[in-house]
Amino acid sequence: MHVSSAYYSDPTFTVFKVPNWRAYFYKFLSINIWGNLPSPIQRRASNWYASVYDKPFSKYFIKPYLWMNYSDHKYLDKFQPPNGKSQFATFQDFFTRQFKSVPENSSDWVWPCEGLLCEEGEIKDMEVAQVKCDTRKVETVFGLEEGEIPSHYSFTNVFLHNKNYHRIHAPVDGTIVRIQHIPGDLVVLRPWIYKQNPSLPAFRNERYNIDIEDKYGEIWHLSIVGGPAVGTIELNSLVRLGAKVKKVNEIGLFYLGSTCCMAAPIKPRFHRKNNFVEVGMSY
Repeated sequence: MHVSSAYYSDPTFTVFKVPNWRAYFYKFLSINIWGNLPSPIQRRASNWYASVYDKPFSKYFIKPYLWMNYSDHKYLDKFQPPNGKSQFATFQDFFTRQFKSVPENSSDWVWPCEGLLCEEGEIKDMEVAQVKCDTRKVETVFGLEEGEIPSHYSFTNVFLHNKNYHRIHAPVDGTIVRIQHIPGDLVVLRPWIYKQNPSLPAFRNERYNIDIEDKYGEIWHLSIVGGPAVGTIELNSLVRLGAKVKKVNEIGLFYLGSTCCMAAPIKPRFHRKNNFVEVGMSY
């Protein structure tokens, strides 16, 4: 897929150069302070913060935000307001923008989202996470028991920065065979503050897990993970058990802050850790 926008010119995300002392400090605030608050308090604070972007005055944030974050002045031309609206009436409308036409790709397997590939490797090689004195394996992210995902499967975690497109799409043609909601925390997602384990928030945060069985009988596991200021994670109305999905069909969206994890039967063929990926790019 050809990428034309200069917005994608820095795939390594220079924020990874955050000094270690600052990363440790941010991690302490996220895990030890914010992360120890009861989940209902985290959620109320997040909902309050997110509600600001539903106010009519917030639409005036859009132009300055575009100016600060995108060198491509025509970036917004490929998107439209959500829910059939004729214009972006709030900043949340911009945040939940939709493609005017979804990307096309002849590949059988595509990336489901846009963002920084902050972790990648085989399931058997992934580190465990220590969450509130509880050791958790990578299968925990997907709400499964150890060994339920084949060890040769590839684990990927794509971090969606605030400026990224925040809808998740099907990576493959197939049938939805599992939908699971896991309540949880809403700790900070930014991977550069968890340098030893960038996927730590995915082990403990609220998430929706969706499994898609492809035409070969292989299962593609998706985990849509929320973070601070997430008002909600909303699944597409067509997402239900037994439903058929086509590659690049929309699965769901975030209202601010997110990351998307996937366990797939094949490895990414064209991208490695710290690469930037887009919806519809060949996986």
